[in-house]
Amino acid sequence: MDNQFRSLNLAKKALKRIKYLTPSHEVKFCHVCGTHEWVITHYGIRSLLPNKIDVIAGPGCPVCIVPAKEIDEAVWLALNKATVLTFGDIIRVPGSKISLAQAKALGGKVKIVYSVKDAVEIAKQKPNEEFVFFAIGFETTAPSTALEAARNPPKNLSFLISHRLIPPVMELLLGIGDLHIDGFIAPGHVSTIIGLKPYEVFPKVYKMPTVIAGFEPLDVLFALIILLKQISHGEAKLENEYSRSVKWNGNLKAQKLINEVFNVTDGFWRGLGKVPASALKLKEKYSSLDAKLKYEIKLNSPSKDLLPGCSCHLVIIGKIKPTECPLFMKACTPQTPKGSCMVSMEGTCAIWAKHGASTKKVEN
Repeated sequence: MDNQFRSLNLAKKALKRIKYLTPSHEVKFCHVCGTHEWVITHYGIRSLLPNKIDVIAGPGCPVCIVPAKEIDEAVWLALNKATVLTFGDIIRVPGSKISLAQAKALGGKVKIVYSVKDAVEIAKQKPNEEFVFFAIGFETTAPSTALEAARNPPKNLSFLISHRLIPPVMELLLGIGDLHIDGFIAPGHVSTIIGLKPYEVFPKVYKMPTVIAGFEPLDVLFALIILLKQISHGEAKLENEYSRSVKWNGNLKAQKLINEVFNVTDGFWRGLGKVPASALKLKEKYSSLDAKLKYEIKLNSPSKDLLPGCSCHLVIIGKIKPTECPLFMKACTPQTPKGSCMVSMEGTCAIWAKHGASTKKVEN
């Protein structure tokens, strides 16, 4: 399967088709997935596209968009109340003052886990200690958190919930006046859970071509062909390039779990502010598991998402390329990240730093 979707001959044919369909005016397509950015950058796809086509990275990195306030809350818990259990990438994301990794260096209790199930097992093994699972991620990881929350986890484990939802932030992007997006490449992973229906709003209301794509190079090229065809025909439709994994209704069991445990609420995104109906919170039935209610978290000063000079808020919405940030690979490197985009393997800046991304285009 991998070879089929990485065929050089098929890629050449796809690029030829893209060149044929490229309009005389500039078009800008936005993907909303860190893995799509990795594929596009790793395979140098941008450099192969006609110069009239731009592909920008939206807020699709689950680590990059966690607001500093929630990092600050996790840091406070680790320094004062409980062992914070969470995924590896998030511990290096800067809070307003320090990261979880720095909190650990100061004596805070922080431990990396690979799943929420691991967190449950650790809490069971040490019933006399307090633990908090810092739950981050989009619709893809929320079902796992919901599953363990619904299974009556040990009483010494609570949850700091930082799950976010993708379609609402895609709507936010369309309200940014000077972004001028011509089409969406929707995230395959998220779509396996939510299906196609949540994206219907984009072609129907916003007249925005929208294609769900997989994660091989040819998936991305085929998605671009589909978008360009819609534009050439003056259409705006929702299409599924990733039909081998994404079904119309998505994963109904996962959706049921999410709906059982969480309510949808407004949520803050790092550098973007409040996005309506874009976050999950535990329902009242599960309020005893909410770390914010269990512990009186005390932050002494307002949180700050961006350190001086950091342009992550512009990189996250694709308004600038990482290389346009004055800190990129100078003050901000993968070893010394100043912004969240430089931390995670799904962060646009970290991906560009690793791959030495090129935006040089071929001529039309």
